[in-house]
Amino acid sequence: MTFKTLEDADKFYKDYAKAAGFSTRVRSTNKKRNESKNQLITCSREGKRKSKISPTEKTNPTAGLNCPTRIYIHTLKDVGAWIISKVVLHHSHPCYPTQAEMLKQHRELSMSVHRTIENNEEVDLYEDRHIWVPIYLDHHFWAGMKSTQSSEIMHSFFNKFITRNSSLIQFVKQYDNCLESREQAERESDAVDFHTVIPCATKSSIEAQFQDVYTHQKFREVQAQFRRKVNCITRLTNFALGYSIYEVGEQVSSSIFNKFVVTYDSVAAEVKCQCLLFESRGILCHHALSVLSFERVSQVSSRYILERWSKKIKRRHTHIKSSHDEPLLEPRSKRFDELIFRSQNICEFASESEEPTAILHRAYDNIMVEMESLKAKRRGHLLYLTKTPTWNPLMSFKALQGFEQEDVQKIG
Repeated sequence: MTFKTLEDADKFYKDYAKAAGFSTRVRSTNKKRNESKNQLITCSREGKRKSKISPTEKTNPTAGLNCPTRIYIHTLKDVGAWIISKVVLHHSHPCYPTQAEMLKQHRELSMSVHRTIENNEEVDLYEDRHIWVPIYLDHHFWAGMKSTQSSEIMHSFFNKFITRNSSLIQFVKQYDNCLESREQAERESDAVDFHTVIPCATKSSIEAQFQDVYTHQKFREVQAQFRRKVNCITRLTNFALGYSIYEVGEQVSSSIFNKFVVTYDSVAAEVKCQCLLFESRGILCHHALSVLSFERVSQVSSRYILERWSKKIKRRHTHIKSSHDEPLLEPRSKRFDELIFRSQNICEFASESEEPTAILHRAYDNIMVEMESLKAKRRGHLLYLTKTPTWNPLMSFKALQGFEQEDVQKIG
């Protein structure tokens, strides 16, 4: 069988492959002076080439099945035609003619069909977002929040005071009520955190470390990981110079174990788990806790205790004005607003170039040293007054007027 051009021969074999239910690929083409002389076309499932990637690390499927099907095409001298000189028709795998159009090589779709398929794929991708989004973002810190969680919380919060039919005037009137409700809830939560204790679920000193620092809400999440630690079996797989690699098997059913790789650096006191729970949510996972228990670690590094969830953290947003603010706090709020206004002007000027920025940094450092010294001096004076036997809080109130409000509250 002869063909006028090499493209005609390729098309003939491709049409045959579609009818038979398989796809092809050009295995090799020999050229002489930039002109093709012969070509080898094989089944796309021909051969298994050696890969530099180990089998355990491969994530993509492989199609190679050593299929021998192929044709040899070469040009006829002085004729300018092409001929198929050798044919192997036997396949090492079944062929499915009815599914041939699903093979990439044989897809012939119109623009409208292409568009429909792309839209369907996007819809499927969106519907499956709960599967792929956490995997894609698990190495980023999100504090355990979902993409829509912030807006959902705000909606549920404001829905208690306003509706979609509320006017702008009603919203302004209810805004202060919203702030008062939120502040009151936070004060009550802080009081519970400071004056009550959630018992530890285990005898772990690390759990007690989190119990002492974290708010009740966050400690419950941490405690859930300590409870799940009992389902883990830890095995050391490698060790060198203080760096250990563990395999942690987590039993999820009577006969199924999920395996995770956990590394521990005893020099840097650093633990990392394959599940990346700490990297994404800021909580040590039960796999890492299992390794720390295996290593007999009694206290975790401060890097694993995030200040954002500490019950001792100062809430900066309490300086926001509200009509419900206590009169005793108003002078402090005014001073805060004045400092913010002046600081903003200075920062805008300093940020224009490196030199004034460096000057402002040095000034801030010097001011902080002076402020810390003044704060220590005042606290020392307050301690002296409280230890004086004849000291009367009412008689000495004027001596404390320059103190911060929290210091006055501590006296009471």
